[in-house]
Amino acid sequence: MTNKILLVEDDQNFGDVLRSYLEMHDYDVTLAQDGEAGLEAFRKGSYDLCITDVMMPKKDGFTMAKDIRTVNKDTPIIFLTAKTLKEDVLEGFKLGADDYITKPFNSEELLFRVKAVLRRSSKPEENLENQREFVIGDYHFDFPLRILTYKPDGSTDKLSPKEAQLLRLFCFRLNDVLQRSEALTKIWEDDNYFTARSMDVFITKIRKYLSKDHNIEIENIHGNGFRMYIKNHDH
Repeated sequence: MTNKILLVEDDQNFGDVLRSYLEMHDYDVTLAQDGEAGLEAFRKGSYDLCITDVMMPKKDGFTMAKDIRTVNKDTPIIFLTAKTLKEDVLEGFKLGADDYITKPFNSEELLFRVKAVLRRSSKPEENLENQREFVIGDYHFDFPLRILTYKPDGSTDKLSPKEAQLLRLFCFRLNDVLQRSEALTKIWEDDNYFTARSMDVFITKIRKYLSKDHNIEIENIHGNGFRMYIKNHDH
């Protein structure tokens, strides 16, 4: 089944290039050139994903996203933006953005993000959000109690609230990239140099907690974030 994407981009040339690229990869793309046209198209059609520029005439991407959310709270939204302002990233995630890409970006990166967001949205997210217990390799993680148990010997670690939230985000995104900005805004409600450095400390701690199972890896994705995956693990 072909995924339908609504692309809202006021730069005609850039929009055409993106549309052709996504169509080449078997997506059905509708291109709108401003926020009003984008909202109109969204109301008329049925889409699996919305990709929108932030800075646009008539109605900017954030305002359009707010309006889209009143129509449909589930369709994933990826923001494209030339601005890397912390406030913007924060605003985007508060509006329920699923991802955020800063221009200039390469088309492969966009494709990777599109696939990841669509893969996530095909799993019922609310079940995921309500999930309280997780199995990570040889570990069992009880999120409400913040207890991580190593099943082979029954030893446990008690995590701090932020460590538990971060580990839960990793569980939601298992095998996918967890964007640094998403983790910072969802857990720390801030995205700046200092919280980014403190996040690195938390990542190191989580790696240590999970170190007894050598198949669990948390890798750095340069400039993007982190990916937790399990090696030699048959899905």
